[in-house]
Amino acid sequence: MPAVMIIFGKVIDKLVLYDLTKKNLTNETMTTEEFLHETTNLCIWNACCGVAFLICNYIMVSFFSLAASNQAFRIRCMFMSSVLKQDIGWYDTNETGDFASRITGDLQRIQDGIGEKVGICISFLSSTVLCIAVGLYYGWKLGLVILSVTPVLTIAMAVMSKVQASVSREEMQAYGKAGAVAEEVLSSIRTVFAFGGERKEIQRYDSCLIPARSKGVKRGLTTALGAAITWFCIFAGYALAFWYGVKLILDDWDKPKDEKEYTGGTLIIVFFNVMSASMFIGQTAPYFEAFAIARGAAAKIYSIIDREPTIDSSSELGLKPESLDGFIRLKEVFFNYPARPTVPVLRGVTLDIQPGETVALVGPSGCGKSTIIQLILRFYDTESGEVKLDGYNVKDLNVGWLRDHIGLVGQEPVLFSTTIAENIKYGKQDATQEEIEKAAKIANVHSFIDTLPKKYDTLVGERGTQLSGGQKQRIAIARALIKNPKILLLDEATSALDTESESVVQAALDEARQGRTTVVVAHRLSTIRTADKIVVLKDGEVQEVGTHDELMLSKGIYFELVSTQTKTDEEDDEIDELEEIEKSMPKLDRRFSNLSNGSVEPIDGLPGVVNRQLSSAGSGIGRQMSITSGGYNRQISALSNFERQMSNISAGKDGAAMIDDEEELDKKVDPSKLRLLKMSTPEWPYALVGGISALLMGLHFPAFGVVFGDIIGVLSKDKDKIPDETDYLSLLFLLMAISSGVLTFLQIFMFTIAGEKLTSRLRKMVFSNILAQDMEFFDHPKNSVGSLCSRLTSDASSVQGATGSRISTLLQSLSTLVASIVLALWYNYKIGLVVLAFIPAVLIGAYFEGRVVSSDSKSEKKGTEKASKVAIEAIESIRTVASLHEERTFLKQYHDALVGPHRKSRLKSHVRGIIYGFAQGLQAFAYAGTMYYGSILVSEDDLKYSDLLKVLEGVMIGAMMIGQSVALAPDYQKAKVSAVRIFKLLDLRPKIDAFSKDGNTLDDVQGYIHFQKVHFNYPSRPRVKILRGLGLDIEPGQTVALVGSSGCGKSTCVQLLQRFYDADHGSVMLDEENVKDMNVANLRSHIGVVSQEPVLFSYSIAENIAYGDNTREMDMNRVMEAARQANIHNFITTLPQGYDTPVGDKGTQLSGGQKQRVAIARALLRDPKVLLLDEATSALDAESEKIVQDALDRASSGRTCLIIAHRLTTIQNADVIMVIHKGKVVEKGTHQELLNKRGHYYNLHNTQGGTQQ
Repeated sequence: MPAVMIIFGKVIDKLVLYDLTKKNLTNETMTTEEFLHETTNLCIWNACCGVAFLICNYIMVSFFSLAASNQAFRIRCMFMSSVLKQDIGWYDTNETGDFASRITGDLQRIQDGIGEKVGICISFLSSTVLCIAVGLYYGWKLGLVILSVTPVLTIAMAVMSKVQASVSREEMQAYGKAGAVAEEVLSSIRTVFAFGGERKEIQRYDSCLIPARSKGVKRGLTTALGAAITWFCIFAGYALAFWYGVKLILDDWDKPKDEKEYTGGTLIIVFFNVMSASMFIGQTAPYFEAFAIARGAAAKIYSIIDREPTIDSSSELGLKPESLDGFIRLKEVFFNYPARPTVPVLRGVTLDIQPGETVALVGPSGCGKSTIIQLILRFYDTESGEVKLDGYNVKDLNVGWLRDHIGLVGQEPVLFSTTIAENIKYGKQDATQEEIEKAAKIANVHSFIDTLPKKYDTLVGERGTQLSGGQKQRIAIARALIKNPKILLLDEATSALDTESESVVQAALDEARQGRTTVVVAHRLSTIRTADKIVVLKDGEVQEVGTHDELMLSKGIYFELVSTQTKTDEEDDEIDELEEIEKSMPKLDRRFSNLSNGSVEPIDGLPGVVNRQLSSAGSGIGRQMSITSGGYNRQISALSNFERQMSNISAGKDGAAMIDDEEELDKKVDPSKLRLLKMSTPEWPYALVGGISALLMGLHFPAFGVVFGDIIGVLSKDKDKIPDETDYLSLLFLLMAISSGVLTFLQIFMFTIAGEKLTSRLRKMVFSNILAQDMEFFDHPKNSVGSLCSRLTSDASSVQGATGSRISTLLQSLSTLVASIVLALWYNYKIGLVVLAFIPAVLIGAYFEGRVVSSDSKSEKKGTEKASKVAIEAIESIRTVASLHEERTFLKQYHDALVGPHRKSRLKSHVRGIIYGFAQGLQAFAYAGTMYYGSILVSEDDLKYSDLLKVLEGVMIGAMMIGQSVALAPDYQKAKVSAVRIFKLLDLRPKIDAFSKDGNTLDDVQGYIHFQKVHFNYPSRPRVKILRGLGLDIEPGQTVALVGSSGCGKSTCVQLLQRFYDADHGSVMLDEENVKDMNVANLRSHIGVVSQEPVLFSYSIAENIAYGDNTREMDMNRVMEAARQANIHNFITTLPQGYDTPVGDKGTQLSGGQKQRVAIARALLRDPKVLLLDEATSALDAESEKIVQDALDRASSGRTCLIIAHRLTTIQNADVIMVIHKGKVVEKGTHQELLNKRGHYYNLHNTQGGTQQ
């Protein structure tokens, strides 16, 4: 750049001398031939500078883009690696949803801040140094005067950068919270729908966006002030420089040529070099803004990358014994969860478990059972005391080695979004197909898998949602057994199985634990009678130890638990169970035959009201065993979901793809900016002020050219006239300084406000429209939680590239360009046409730049979305990942998902470098061409040299502004691609709209339910029949139980009644109203749901209970009454914060039983006329279960109650029991009537009775 200024200065000298020669105002002479020869040479040198610009800018942009791409790739992998290796205690105190926004938005901001913008900024800064050096060399007096404005600029930039970095960090944190809310809501979407929480969640999401928007505006204010000060100093510097420079020229006016220190050319060289230095500093403002944003994002990212976990599963440190016997000892163990250090969970537990011994841990919910399992796995370290394995303190053992030798089957099974085979292989990565099938056979899941079209290659869907609860559980058991662990930890391992499967799987587990040390957490005491040792825990202490018989004889706590649990069984009918079981075996065999040949739909119902006593997951408030919401997300659907199970299961694109491939987007959605502008209507006042300011600011640069030409023109006038004209022109520059400062502030600040408001509103609109979709949308594999969160985070943010401060740069550039062309044509149409000849080339360069970036943006988004999906899935299920010691596997999957887009990005970097270099080189080519032709016109007296300078300046600055626009082209193109995707989401219209006010509303319902010849297939798998003409009638106030084997369609009935889906044929009626004709929100408001796997939100306990009725403000009296009914009030009052206690991310600060009771209270709060109970007491311990069951019995009084049950003893008092088989009701009657029929129910009942015995 300094070289161009020197050439320009020499051209000025030639022009002034040639003009003075013509006017006879100098003793020096210059002929026309000499003038043309010298200016031609200078133009050639200038063109050479253009070639240098092209090459250097290509190298700069492509290499910095390559470096940014490589660094971003490494940072993403480092971040993912660091997050996966963190200890579980760290996860307890950090929201997993926060990582969803970090791994997409923050990492993208870092890449933006370390790419070509760094190179461009460095070129500005290096040019600044060189320009100052050249300026001082040619005229140090004038140079120092001009530099007097530099300290002001430097201080302004330093302060602005520091404030921006601070505000950006706060802004990133606020957006992180919004991302966490979105992730939590979308991963628990069925619970949100069931309780009509859509609007509440939108408000919660919006409340997180408000502070983020406020911080964004504050950041824009800082940028605007800095830029305003910068441009004020630049134009004020012009005034000072020209005024003082002309004074120096006049001082040397009468000196001989060799003694003159200052000439017009010297003034230009010094002025333009030093002022360009100041201008370059000013132009770094948007880049420093990008750097500040990147620093803010990087601070949080690197704080995680640099954190060393207290328990590092990736570390090679620690002992790795050659063999393991399986002797476990807990000695005086005290423990509190890190998230709640004031609440003791274990209080001096001492326990010995011998090699090969089976030890059962029992006790009330929250007593510390699951905590012991987590300490054995070393998810946490004890506060005091020791946990030893074969005499080694687990703290001294290598963490990975330890977990590789332990198999865990949890209460709420977590599967990953891949095939069945791959899910089982997570237990042992080098397993053969034979080993996979062997493990599946032991877990009684092989025959079911064999009926699927793709068998072991069947996709299980996100979080395993394409399978029922029982199917997921059996696959989880196979996954644990395939590694042949020496220690087996079973936390209600058969809890999700139906009656028929349970006895077989229980027998398999009994066989599997031979030769292994086995620790069983159990509520259902009948399953652990054969344990070598039973340990009874209460309040974090060991109360009793012994065998079943010993403990029964002592008549202590265990005796009471067993008595409470078996009381119902003792009231059963007097049929001789052994005889009946024997008689039922042929039918049982036939049912398993049906299962293996595929005639029974593979949908494991989530066990019914109390089929299985889900383990409380017992570890006190700190219960953490399953971070993956298994809640209502799988809650109701898990049961009858095989429908969807076969969905992704064999046909890749079958079903409605709600979000199509990227290539289809441009064809289906109008990507025009007009729609975005129309959407920006509320921000038009800001945009109008900002736009007018930007356009007026753009006029300042051609105006500068005019005043500059006049000042240089003054130098060829009579000496006596020069001072007055110089004063006048300097005053014009000073006025321009004031106006440029005001206009710059207005344009940046106004567009920042408009951009922040629009993007905040877009996020809310997109989030709202996602929540307005029906379950068919969420069932589609393309609409995973990770994918939707990624779009919500990155797309709305990218749109700001076309609405924020960058659009002001575009308008300013447009104004400058048009005014420059008009200026050129006004002063001389010939020179104007030469200028116009360069414009198409510049615009073509900008167009190709946009095309390259647009294409790059699409492929990059696809890759990062896929990677984000892997990351979010692993982070949400971190306990399962950690227990399997599969962190490296997920890191490799994440790495592999990024490799393809990374390679494409590297290639595009070179293409972009060439285009950017061409666009920048055009400035010098345009200048050289215009100067050459202008010199010819001057020599022919067709153009004044002062007018040529005005045009030259107009062309240079106009080209420079276009160059700036091209530099920001990636932001415009990313905004366009993101806008298309957002419009696609906003244009989606659900078939079942919970936000619609259409449909009949009922102020009160009686509770009559009627299914008439209902046929149903899940939309994602239309060829798999679930209900086949099902009919049922439920009278108001009646309690009806639905029973049947896994996959028969029980939970499907519940989902159809809630209108999560519509029947294909037939009708579902509520009080003689077809549910299709009812208002969706009104329909759901009359229904209360308690599911098998409870989902709680990161609210307080009171707010979670109040979630049962989102139509009114929280009433604490009602909340406490509901808690009492659910037998949770007494526990809550023991907590330090009582009802204000936060339940943690996905309720992980409570045990399974505590979560379930809060969920029951939530359902009872809304006082529904229809109560749907899907294993509602399954997670309760024996003591609580009877009390809660009594409460549910009372709660069902006066209500229509529909119960899904596996455990038949809990529904014997139902008014009607309906047995569903293959999607039809095959039997119905009372408990005794159905036993007398000796049919399906009879077989189920006796099989279960045998199991319990």
